[in-house]
Amino acid sequence: MIKLIASDLDGTIVAPDGKISPRTRQAFLDARKAGIQIVFVTGRPFRWLTPIIEAFGGLGTVICSNGAVLYDLEHDEVIWSRTLSAAKAREAAAIISQIEPEAAFAAETTKGLHLGEGFADRHHNFGVQDVLDLSSDAIDQEGIVKFLARSQHLAIDDFYAAVRPQLSHLVSITHSAFDVSLLEMAHVDIHKARTLNEYCQRLDIDPSEVMAFGDMPNDIQMLEFAGHGYAMASGHPTTLATARYCAPPLAEDGVAQVIEDLLK
Repeated sequence: MIKLIASDLDGTIVAPDGKISPRTRQAFLDARKAGIQIVFVTGRPFRWLTPIIEAFGGLGTVICSNGAVLYDLEHDEVIWSRTLSAAKAREAAAIISQIEPEAAFAAETTKGLHLGEGFADRHHNFGVQDVLDLSSDAIDQEGIVKFLARSQHLAIDDFYAAVRPQLSHLVSITHSAFDVSLLEMAHVDIHKARTLNEYCQRLDIDPSEVMAFGDMPNDIQMLEFAGHGYAMASGHPTTLATARYCAPPLAEDGVAQVIEDLLK
């Protein structure tokens, strides 16, 4: 019996145009009406939840920033966060720069996005608050929930493979985009599955009672945690190779199809 559905957003239920289809929206509402808990689990910060708000209003709880933040959408407040220190981010940046000297960096904090030199371009319209200064006391006071490194030259899988062995003791590291070589780092104990597990424990829900959907490497641990973990057919090959089950692609409302079958 499924008691909770956990779903990634971008590439899973949110299309490239930033929208959630009416069919997918209705599938989630029907699941909620049937008594199933819904939690969205995303790499996005809590300020970038427009697709969820447009589709569902203030529906429940969202796990944001790859698990670093638990956010109450209904009451518009952060319930819990686990942050990365500026010192750890500086150390990670130094290691990455040895491997990719032209890497650019940014930090997502509980207050906003701090951009380092050369990082901007496709990200510059997304709520920028400040220039990145990892030596500032202010950034530690805000708390880094996601530290970002971007390469202009290395493909994302190559970038990840090159730096991960050097960083795994220091930070958690993943990636979630096809179209940009962008690494996402957080507190070493943080990933989507860990926070989802804590949330399920609060609700007395066993992993075997969880259905989860995702498409990228940052979803793998969540899909392994869930008793019913579905990778999107349109997702990253590594995610597809790891997940127990495969859902039809996003373009075919794959998540909605699986939920509809569940509710029959």
